[in-house]
Amino acid sequence: MIPPAVFFGHGSPMNALGGPYADGWRLLGEEIGKPRGVMMVSAHWETDGLAVTRQARPRTIHDFGGFPAELHAHQYPAPGSPELASRVGELTGAIPTGAWGLDHGTWSVLSHVWPEADVPVVQLSLDRRRDVAGHLEIARRLGALRDEGVMIAGSGDFVHNLRTWKQDGGAAYPWATGFNEAVKAALVRDDLDALANWVGLAEDAQLSVPTDEHFLPLLYVAAQRRAGDAVSFFNDVIEGGSISMTGVRIG
Repeated sequence: MIPPAVFFGHGSPMNALGGPYADGWRLLGEEIGKPRGVMMVSAHWETDGLAVTRQARPRTIHDFGGFPAELHAHQYPAPGSPELASRVGELTGAIPTGAWGLDHGTWSVLSHVWPEADVPVVQLSLDRRRDVAGHLEIARRLGALRDEGVMIAGSGDFVHNLRTWKQDGGAAYPWATGFNEAVKAALVRDDLDALANWVGLAEDAQLSVPTDEHFLPLLYVAAQRRAGDAVSFFNDVIEGGSISMTGVRIG
C-alpha cells in the first residue's frame, strides 16, 4: 500500500504531553498503520544547503526554552535510517549529516502517531538558499519515496503569528480564519500554484505567514498529490487566535 503524504499543524511543543490535538494525531496513526519509514520536513530545521539526517539513532532535540522539566525530559527514541537518508540524498542532492536529530516539529507529533517509536524517521532540512520554486522542485523529486513505502510528511502551521497569539485563548482572528480556509480550499482543488503564491490567497495573508518557515513544509506535502488521492483534514482548529493546528492527509 502506498502511504499518504501528511502535513501536521504542530503548534506548541506542549502538545507532546497530550491533549485534543495529540488525540487527533493518535487516531491518524491508527488509520494509516506503519509505513516503512518517514521523511519529515520540519519548520525548525533551516540550513544553507540541503541536508538530511543520517544517524541510525537520532537524538531528540529540545529546541526551545522556558517549558516544564517534563517536556525537556521527553524523549522519542525512534530509529533513523542511513539507507533512507542515502536514498533522499540520491533523489535530491541532500548531504547526509549527523549534526541534527529529531526536533520538536517532528517528535512532538510522532510521539502520538506512533508512540512505540518503531517507525524509522529521517528529517530533510529547509534550504534557505532556495526560493519557492526551488522547494517545489525538491518536493517533486521526493515523490518516488511513496512508491517505496515511505510517508512524506511536513510539520509547521498554515497560520503562524506568535506576535498576535493570545495566551489565554479566544476566538480566531478573522484574517487567520480566512487564510486557513483559503489554504484548505486550494488543497482540495489541487491548486499548487495558489499555495506557492500564498500572499495572494487571502486578504492580509502576510499576517498569517509573517515568515515562511512554518508554511513551506506544507508545499512538500501538497506536491505529492496524485490522481485519485483523497484530501482530508484533521485537528482543524486555530489556537490562541493565530496558530493553526490544521493538518492535512493526502492519499
